[in-house]
Amino acid sequence: MATNDLFLRALRREPVERPPVWMMRQAGRYLPEYRAVRAKADFLTMCRTPELATEVTLQPVDLIGVDAAIIFSDILVIPDAMGMDLTVDEGVGPQFSDPVRTMRDLVRLSDVEPEEGLRYHLDALRMTRRALDGRVPLIGFAGSPWTLFAYMTEGKGTKSFSIAKKLLFADPEFAHALLARLADNVGRFLVAQAAAGAQALQLFDSWAGSLGPREYREFALPYMARAARIAKTAGVPVIAFAPGAGWALGEIAEATGCDVLGVDWHTDAAWARGVADTRRCGIQGNLDPCTLYAAPEVIRERTQAMLAAIDGPGYIANLGHGILPDVPVAHAKAFIETVQAWDSRGAMAAAQSAEMTR
Repeated sequence: MATNDLFLRALRREPVERPPVWMMRQAGRYLPEYRAVRAKADFLTMCRTPELATEVTLQPVDLIGVDAAIIFSDILVIPDAMGMDLTVDEGVGPQFSDPVRTMRDLVRLSDVEPEEGLRYHLDALRMTRRALDGRVPLIGFAGSPWTLFAYMTEGKGTKSFSIAKKLLFADPEFAHALLARLADNVGRFLVAQAAAGAQALQLFDSWAGSLGPREYREFALPYMARAARIAKTAGVPVIAFAPGAGWALGEIAEATGCDVLGVDWHTDAAWARGVADTRRCGIQGNLDPCTLYAAPEVIRERTQAMLAAIDGPGYIANLGHGILPDVPVAHAKAFIETVQAWDSRGAMAAAQSAEMTR
């Protein structure tokens, strides 16, 4: 039983005295303690060493008091485990030396048995869950099929996605075949994470915004939904986050059956709240990460405005994307502490009183 169970209650749309709060990429370079670990080991070594992954996963819980921990890892561990050659170089980012672009390339990929190919990730979950000892819940995660497809076919991060999108139009048979395999591997990986101790699961479709509505509905959403539906068999809540596709929140909720919709900062908070209420699911987000560059008083004002617009059943406070590496720690704390000082019951009573006086 978690000592702080706000996050778990919000996932179930149960009443909470205030919203739980955590930040995507909260175990990261903005923390001096993280940088100290990173100085001793490269990024992939940190991911593949359960003791190091556990250490940095716990840092934001200990240092800034977030209400949930998310396991330290990377979305690209799945294609790496499928047999691709992943490197992550400082200043360059993740790269694959052997992109997958044809049916012949697809044949050389192996499906992943999580307890074998991704044992280090599951061991990190088990170790972290023990170390947390119920203080806060633990989140597992994976990349959604379209985002993994984009990295695997481009060979690296990109702004244009010209190779990945070319394949959608020029060779849709290959695209669907790879996306289907990824969906099944992602789904099984998420189920294994729940078995290893994750109390909630998040699917990140980081490059959803690179597709127009027609292509998103054909090549991204169905495979995110396939992975999410498999993940839900594990019996823990699932969060679906597709930044850049806020226009499709209702479709995402319906297709995936997710318990919580992640919302980016491009999406109006009050509108997103309406979608969540209509679909009877929770909602997570959505402060612009760059807000944390502002003075603490401005961070407090912007955070309170977000809370006033979006707080309600199943709400989890978060940024609209990951925290940036040069944000001052004091500014991150200002965001966390502002949420933790918010009174959901008082805000709800004020809203009801205002409604009655209209």
